[in-house]
Amino acid sequence: MVGLAPGLKGANATGRPFTGDYAGDLLYATLAKFGFTRGQYGARADDGLDLVDARITNAVRCVPPENKPVGAEIKACRPFLESEIAAMPRLAVILALGTIAHNSVLTTLGQRRAAYPFGHNVEHALPGGPVLVASYHCSRYNTNTRRLTTSMFEDVFAAIRNRLDKI
Repeated sequence: MVGLAPGLKGANATGRPFTGDYAGDLLYATLAKFGFTRGQYGARADDGLDLVDARITNAVRCVPPENKPVGAEIKACRPFLESEIAAMPRLAVILALGTIAHNSVLTTLGQRRAAYPFGHNVEHALPGGPVLVASYHCSRYNTNTRRLTTSMFEDVFAAIRNRLDKI
């Protein structure tokens, strides 16, 4: 999974992506429901939770001002995202949480963004690479406005789980 950036009170404070903020509550509950975790999520980096067949990173490595990274920050962090992706030689699926993450993954993998437009629960089979799945970001804003519901988010993970179970 590729998120936007560490949250100020979440990952930046705890050291684990999405831990300690609202987005993490929804993300980790959904990961658990579809068998991508072992242990209990306690919103702390030392809660004993382990990811199973999953890894979480961000398009932007540092907390951007007002949680809105600009192009220069995204570009400066691209080598970090490249190394994260390269560290997974058996990578089958990348889940991009939000448009910035989606576009960052495409650019990192040398793909034209126009060829693979963002859409919630849309899958793109990338040439010579993993399948890119897009979802609205699981932020409090997106869930409060009902742009993303728990059901919609779970549908994304159900499709990913189904795809991985066939491999």
